[in-house]
Amino acid sequence: MGNIYKSTRTTVAVLLVIAVMVGFAAELYDIQIRNNEYYAAQNNTVKTYTVSIEAARGEIVDRNGNPLVSNRQGNSVMLDAAYLPSGKDGNKRNRIIYNLMQLFNKNGEEYAHNLPLKLEKGKIVFFDKDDDEDYETAIETMKSKDMFNLQPYATAQNCFDAMVEKYSLEVYLKKFDVQTVLEMGNIHYELTRLLFSVSNPVTIADDVSDATVAQIKENERVYRGADVRVVAYREYADSTIAPHIIGTVRKINAEEYERLKNEGYGINDEIGESGIESAMESYLRGVAGEKTVTIDGEGNVTEEITKEPVQGDTVVLTIDKDLQRVAQEKLRDICRSVSVSLSTGAVVVEDCNNGEILAAASYPTFDLDRYYKDYNKLTKEANTPLYNRFALGTYAPGSTFKPMMSLAALEEGVITENTVFGCGQYYDVGNFTFECLAAHGGENVRTALRDSCNIFFYNCAQRLGIESMNTYGKMLGLGEKTGVEIPEAKGILAGPEYRKRIGSYDWAIGDTVQAAIGQSDNLFTPLQLCNYVGTIANGGTRYKMHFVKSHISRSTGAVTETPIASNGQISVKSSNIKIVQQGMRMVATGGGPSSVFADFSPHIACKTGTSQVIINGIKHNNGFLITFAPYENPELSVATAIEMAGSGTSTAEITKSIINYYYNHNTNEKRAQSYSTLL
Repeated sequence: MGNIYKSTRTTVAVLLVIAVMVGFAAELYDIQIRNNEYYAAQNNTVKTYTVSIEAARGEIVDRNGNPLVSNRQGNSVMLDAAYLPSGKDGNKRNRIIYNLMQLFNKNGEEYAHNLPLKLEKGKIVFFDKDDDEDYETAIETMKSKDMFNLQPYATAQNCFDAMVEKYSLEVYLKKFDVQTVLEMGNIHYELTRLLFSVSNPVTIADDVSDATVAQIKENERVYRGADVRVVAYREYADSTIAPHIIGTVRKINAEEYERLKNEGYGINDEIGESGIESAMESYLRGVAGEKTVTIDGEGNVTEEITKEPVQGDTVVLTIDKDLQRVAQEKLRDICRSVSVSLSTGAVVVEDCNNGEILAAASYPTFDLDRYYKDYNKLTKEANTPLYNRFALGTYAPGSTFKPMMSLAALEEGVITENTVFGCGQYYDVGNFTFECLAAHGGENVRTALRDSCNIFFYNCAQRLGIESMNTYGKMLGLGEKTGVEIPEAKGILAGPEYRKRIGSYDWAIGDTVQAAIGQSDNLFTPLQLCNYVGTIANGGTRYKMHFVKSHISRSTGAVTETPIASNGQISVKSSNIKIVQQGMRMVATGGGPSSVFADFSPHIACKTGTSQVIINGIKHNNGFLITFAPYENPELSVATAIEMAGSGTSTAEITKSIINYYYNHNTNEKRAQSYSTLL
């Protein structure tokens, strides 16, 4: 019985072997004889890929055509999948990556370090906030299914072990130290993170030296798959000029790439991060070119540029570079004279007849060339130099609110130009007593502006009521965005509407008189204050403020001007505006800043303001000044805000320097030109 069983089993086994052999023979016959031509053609199939060629970003120039941001040529090192050994051939690929890493380290080049792991005291640990502001997201991405496919609770060492296995680095871990393997892993990780393929070469080192370029070119076998590309890097005529306006660029992130890839963005592209670089991204970014890469059946690679890239448009700003420098330097000097460590501020200069911003400065500031190198340090500084105070900073405006109050009271008929209120320094409302800086005696609207008499405006407030006050405040753009291209705060117009919105206590009559002198909940940006005084200066047109004068097409040379837009004509009599202008002129000739402005030419009109803040338990006064010039035929409006300045009068030197420079050094505009060509 046993012999029969063994015989049957042997027979079945033999038959299976014969069947398999027959199958192989049939398959071999099919491939080599019957369908030889088909399979030969398949083996020799030519594969074609399209690779994007980066276009240089457009230039940014000032209103007179002076370059602010241009491009310079530099070299980046990319890995090209058409030449780099396949990931399946881990040893060859790793040898090339090791060679490149050694070259970069030797020549002091910075290269890809986006793997959120580091070696600290001999131990693998995760990145922290000092290494990357978005370190938590970076660690989550590293553990994700598309990367190392680890559980959320995986340790840093778990991630390192997964990296070694994924990229076949075991041999290097035995041969070299952990830091070397970690650096190799960084380059591998960059390829994975940026979806490395023939169609998508990945940059692993930016702006490398000529020495590095020469060594890669001279040793193509050692660095096989590494390609040096000439690319455009942002270059600043003066990297300290207008950084909060110009803004920054950076590599596109994964989230942005997913959102924008259908608009032609590649995962290696740069994108405007802030300021005009971001606001005008669609014009500055240019049109990418295309390169066709062909790989034949024997692995030979040919390349052909099939579409040339087109550089982005030139963006012409409304600012005057030299006026901007004066504004920045004078703002810095005044802030430092107030308090080197604590005082901050902003200044804005507008053409009050069209809304063009001629200068806008925030202090402290930063250097665009050093932005990324100094980023972590900048974010930790107590006085926040990255914060844009002229657009995002909101301040209680103090007495700079009084020209609006004057206009509202005149227009509503609760006063005339001859109405006089007596000021005995104190004013009772309900159970509260409010104060003026002095007992001014009888004041009319013009002298009340000159002397900044609180009592006069308390009386106006009780006759107007908060609703009427806010109608005129909104009309003049207070608590409303100005329309600039970059992010700006809306601010707050004090009143029952705001209190209700935040769920705070009810509005009372005492709040109304406080609001009348620019206190209570009122908070406005320097942009709004400048636009507001510009509206009074020009006779009542509130222009939409803007930083972009025009943009010039790189491909056609066509100039597209930014249209002059109005946010509305305020509904007030020109005679009432004239009365307010006269009162503001009296501030310059007989008020607090008269020592600076009384004999100044051109004649100016202005209003000072002070608001109280508490810093480290100590009371300080912020100083404000709103100005227009020339008084007889207004062209410029200026707003300054200096924290801890003590009074608005102390800011007058900034305004004087700006207006003096404008009228003594201003040159005729000329059409902006493109200065350099690249790619």
